[in-house]
Amino acid sequence: MKDGIETRLYVDAALTDGAVIDVGAERAHYLQSVLRLGAGETVALFNGRDGEWRARIDGIGKGWASLALRERTRDQRPESDLWLVFAPIKRARTDFTGQKAAELGVSLLWPIMTRHTRIKRVNTGRLAANAIEAAEQSDRLTVPEVRAPATLAAMIEAWPEDRPLILCDETGGTPIAAALSDPAVRGAGRAGLVTGPEGGFAQEELDRLRKLAFVTRVSLGPRLLRADTAALAALAVWQATVGDWVS
Repeated sequence: MKDGIETRLYVDAALTDGAVIDVGAERAHYLQSVLRLGAGETVALFNGRDGEWRARIDGIGKGWASLALRERTRDQRPESDLWLVFAPIKRARTDFTGQKAAELGVSLLWPIMTRHTRIKRVNTGRLAANAIEAAEQSDRLTVPEVRAPATLAAMIEAWPEDRPLILCDETGGTPIAAALSDPAVRGAGRAGLVTGPEGGFAQEELDRLRKLAFVTRVSLGPRLLRADTAALAALAVWQATVGDWVS
């Protein structure tokens, strides 16, 4: 621990009383060379299943570190079941979207390829790493799942019909805060938000989405927002009206 702030790390391993966790070379380098932590110092571990645990660094060296669990400091608790489906944009802005969406509590990040999407490849490994880092820094107990990119048509085909899908439509719609007051959306306990690429959705894509029974078309106001701004604005409104900012 440095300056009274406990470092948080996400791990895949099960967290149980008395367990000893060996972290990989990348995490060991981060602890030793970046944070300058050594044996005897403490960190917090979470895995999305077993709550948060305080662990002591038992040993650390080049390419390895061993952490002994001492006590559970927080029980696992439910978090928002909110998916973000977004058309990827330039690399830095896609990274930014993933980071901030994780901070805003999304449970899943799903890039989709649309008619006007200019990016042909998404580095899902980097997107997942950014989401993990954001989860560690934002004090949440889970990290978002990152799905492989899919076409818009494939996303629609795979979409669970009991999960409302909020379409952020740059051509207009019901104001988002008003739309989220609909009992069918508010009472579902889960939702997805979909945003388009730079240049927006093609008209035929909007037409197809609007016809789906589980889709609610919303407006994000009178100004034309950049793709990454639209995604984060919609997430913030959802959290403030029906999500975990309410209580």
